[in-house]
Amino acid sequence: MRTVPTATTGRIHSWDLSTGVDGPGTRFVLFVNGCPLRCLYCANPDTWHLRDGREATVDEVMAEIEKFRAFITTAGGGVTVTGGEPLLQSAFTGEILRRCKEAGLHTALDTSGFLGARATDQLLADTDLVLLDIKSFDVTTYRKLTGGELAPTLNFATRLDRLGVPMWIRYVLVPGWTDDAESVDALADFVAGLDTVDRVDVLPFHRLGAAKYEALGVPFRLRDNPVPAPELTERVRDQFRAHGLSAY
Repeated sequence: MRTVPTATTGRIHSWDLSTGVDGPGTRFVLFVNGCPLRCLYCANPDTWHLRDGREATVDEVMAEIEKFRAFITTAGGGVTVTGGEPLLQSAFTGEILRRCKEAGLHTALDTSGFLGARATDQLLADTDLVLLDIKSFDVTTYRKLTGGELAPTLNFATRLDRLGVPMWIRYVLVPGWTDDAESVDALADFVAGLDTVDRVDVLPFHRLGAAKYEALGVPFRLRDNPVPAPELTERVRDQFRAHGLSAY
């Protein structure tokens, strides 16, 4: 079936190629602008506002993806839409995922799930994998860490499971914030109850985005927060493994 060109537009930050961290294989990763959360450890504060992105049509994005099609498919990869928060621009994101799916490309959506209600069933049907970022399983910590509420993310995870959409859970480990053993165990227990979770990625907190905060004149509240020791990272991974989950 011939794909009909579309004039759907969105606000994007950039695109890049990555291997192993944004889904299986080598990925074309599209960074879109706009996010409702303000995670204290965010490495991309330059994607927070829609106004800071440049306008692009779905056709322009697909033309760029096509340049790398042979490379990413040979490397067992596909296309990942991330941000920012892709579901803030759900129509734009959904159209890209649909076009990629029609083109036979593996599709992944990297989201906090906070705006999961904006994802239509059709958008999710065009998504082969959701990289779901669960920032904390403690309601109070989640609010302090992100400025948002936890419930929408958990509701979205349950919906993905019901629809049979594969998930990779992402958990950023921040000493003093998300390393509480009891909270990690509670999250692991919740995740273990989701049949479509393939793996859990425990991602050590880093300060690599500090220069972006300086350039934007925005305070980086975790500038002096320690990064997790390897022993702590492995302890948290082991907690997920103890619940029968594959954790990396």
